[in-house]
Amino acid sequence: MARMYHSGKFDCIVVGAGHAGCEAALASARMGANTLILSINLDSIAMMPCNPSIGGTGKGHLVREIDALGGEMGLNIDKSLVQSKMLNRSKGPAVHSLRAQADKNKYHVEMKKVLENTDNLKVRQAEVVDIDVKDGQVKGVLTSTGAYFEAETVVLATGTYLGSKIFIGDAILNSGPNGLAGSYDLVTQLKTLNIDLRRFKTGTPARVDSRTLNYDKMEVQWGDTDYEPFSFMNDTIEFKELPCWLSYTNPTTHDIIIQNMDKSGLYTGTIEGTGPRYCPSIETKIERFQDKNRHQLFIEPEGYDTNEMYVQGMSTSMAEDVQINFMRTIPGMESCEIMRPAYAIEYDCINPLHLKLSLEFQDIEGLFSAGQFNGSSGYEEAAAQGLIAGINAVLKIRNKPPFILDRSEAYIGVLIDDLVTKGTNEPYRMMTSRAEYRLLLRQDNADLRLTQKGYEIGLVTEVRYQKMLTKMKLIDAEMDRVTTTNLFLDALNPILDQCGTPRVNQSTKISEILKRSEVSYEAIQSIDLTRPDNLPRDVMKQVEVMIKYEGYIKKQLQQVEKYKSLESKKLPDSIDYSQIESLRIEARQKLNEIRPESIGQASRISGVSPADVSVLLVYLEHYRRRATK
Repeated sequence: MARMYHSGKFDCIVVGAGHAGCEAALASARMGANTLILSINLDSIAMMPCNPSIGGTGKGHLVREIDALGGEMGLNIDKSLVQSKMLNRSKGPAVHSLRAQADKNKYHVEMKKVLENTDNLKVRQAEVVDIDVKDGQVKGVLTSTGAYFEAETVVLATGTYLGSKIFIGDAILNSGPNGLAGSYDLVTQLKTLNIDLRRFKTGTPARVDSRTLNYDKMEVQWGDTDYEPFSFMNDTIEFKELPCWLSYTNPTTHDIIIQNMDKSGLYTGTIEGTGPRYCPSIETKIERFQDKNRHQLFIEPEGYDTNEMYVQGMSTSMAEDVQINFMRTIPGMESCEIMRPAYAIEYDCINPLHLKLSLEFQDIEGLFSAGQFNGSSGYEEAAAQGLIAGINAVLKIRNKPPFILDRSEAYIGVLIDDLVTKGTNEPYRMMTSRAEYRLLLRQDNADLRLTQKGYEIGLVTEVRYQKMLTKMKLIDAEMDRVTTTNLFLDALNPILDQCGTPRVNQSTKISEILKRSEVSYEAIQSIDLTRPDNLPRDVMKQVEVMIKYEGYIKKQLQQVEKYKSLESKKLPDSIDYSQIESLRIEARQKLNEIRPESIGQASRISGVSPADVSVLLVYLEHYRRRATK
């Protein structure tokens, strides 16, 4: 054991500099707290060990919300993207999701640059081996070189490094992602704090040399030409687009994999951890979907200055020679050379049921947790949790109430509520289907929903706040214009004919015409003579959605009011649910374990029935009466 020495005192220390750690540290520092971020290797800051992309279905919503609150992920991907595409365009606006391919190295470089140049933030390379906790209160952290840092609060954002093991066939390596060092001493110490750890696993495909691929046998995949930035601070972005490529497996590929199942750690039993349901390995796909004779995969560039190509859709833990053999059966990859083999990685994470909605541990004051350490998967889910943990660490120091977004306010609220209320038995992935109020929680209105909140807690800058206020004023003015201005009959009907929608027999308000699904702002542009010059695209989008979906939006707002009524009924932290005899035994156990903060949260706990909620409502009324007396 290295000689211990005192190395400084901080308001907040963030352990880990992945996507969660970066957002936590930046949020803390930008709110004025003296902050330290520690990483096993500074070259791993904001590293993308798996897919070279940000966003996607549901995930794009999280990135927009992080940005609206003053986080960094949206700004950083806008600096480093190589392709951009809006997913689900053929569907309604609630599920439109932005996804961008990234230059992985540039993403890391740009985020590291931001960390290093942020006031109140120190960046240091060190492995944390001990969390100092006394009398249920975090006091500091100890590194492997003996440096002891005092701290008011600590955010654990260890990602997939904790107790990590790499599996490639029968090769089992004590390693973190991408061959970096893992963290092992900290595992033992966390167990002494009675932190409930579990084993999860995830996997990543091979990287192949672009010079060894035959693109003539693949389908080129370009992004959008009218791409949108991720950050609300950017009106436009300039970049040189790189293409992706589509190919497919075939029966020969499947035969090789089936014949070598005994060379997959997943099927030999050497991997103990639970993997992600929505990102299965190629061997799992073939075993589970035996009726399919092919599976698609995308060949994605990892950046401008590298030949590495990411084989999306083909994660595996099979032996290296087997990987080469089955990949060379795929059209366009007959001569491919692997630069990095695919692998599965197993790691320790916590049971998130032991966290508060603020992401603070229930039993350790001042200790927060974020990212894959909480049982989630994905860069975006990690960054969202890191942002909230960093904010709440600072609010904890200042003795202010925690910043909590509920399910009706943000996808971030859905994500955290799902983790700490329902828990997860597998790496949790955000999807639009998880949000009950997704028509209200669109990615395009994240700034209108959240920037005011970020400004009030001191994270959103004045420039960003004023930009949002200007946008709101333009939306209000445009709504007033379209609901009071008519389009004249003679000019309007030819446009309606072109749009394939019935004619009208009198002059009609612009808003009434825009309610028709076939008619857009662009369609009526030539006859909309009162439209302001240079009306921003995002303003038109907001107005059009508000008009077209007015009835649905009103219905969801009514549902939110009912939801809020249960959320407003707060449960005292002192309640001993085992003493409420009218509750079922399972409900008592779950309520005592999770310690819900409201009746609404209690109603979402697995094992708490509607009858149990009724009992809680009665008990809460009696409790309040006793408190009043």
